[in-house]
Amino acid sequence: MSKGEKKRALRGRAGRMKGGRGSGRGSAGAVRLWGRHAVEAALKNPDRQHRKLWATPEGLESLDGELPAGFPIEHAQAADLARLVAKDSPHQGLVLECAALEDVFLDEIADGDSARPIVVLDQVTDPHNVGALLRSAAAFGAAAIVTQDRHAPTEGGVLAKAASGALETVPWVRVVNLARALEELAEAGYWRIGMAGEAEAVLADVMPTGPLAIVLGAEGEGLRQNIAAHCDVLARLPIASSIESLNVSNAGAIALYAVATRT
Repeated sequence: MSKGEKKRALRGRAGRMKGGRGSGRGSAGAVRLWGRHAVEAALKNPDRQHRKLWATPEGLESLDGELPAGFPIEHAQAADLARLVAKDSPHQGLVLECAALEDVFLDEIADGDSARPIVVLDQVTDPHNVGALLRSAAAFGAAAIVTQDRHAPTEGGVLAKAASGALETVPWVRVVNLARALEELAEAGYWRIGMAGEAEAVLADVMPTGPLAIVLGAEGEGLRQNIAAHCDVLARLPIASSIESLNVSNAGAIALYAVATRT
């Protein structure tokens, strides 16, 4: 199979829902971001199509660098911006409307730097957790996060605020079938470790030296049976018995640190 044929096959198996990354967004494909780190990172991202920036004088002053001449800015008061964002969200004087990011496909990531881990999320739906995991992925050099399209939050302000700029730098692959995506990662040479509190093995004891995918399940429910069955091994973090479990974003950060420091 040629490289081009392989790419078509990989994209066809894990699949994408109609509209790809944006299958859950509005028909116009608009995304609204807020907070200094999220807005500043989006403004600096050449892959973003920016539409409009609402800002207070203090918010504009906080930005690093100058906006291009003619950039569409609407000066506003903090109370005006509060009506543009999720309830009680700290906008820090900045709200940006832009287009959603372009689709990223699994084969594009699997064919990349295999020394960098891939984070796979099984029905982690809280945008705060996904945003925090994006931030940890950026901090520890992960190649991408992979989610199932129907059971993950859409790209938006709450998630971007939690990601603190990482939404712009960490590729986010959304697939229709997560089990098939794990099969494709195995075919690409990745060792798949499913994180499960009930596992007998400890993460450090089953860490490979080659390409690695860390698979994390939703809080409370953990990994679904079918997803766990598509992992090469299940492993746990060595936490104290007095604590039943960790928040999924905390567990992901610790797992990524362990991967970054493996020998």
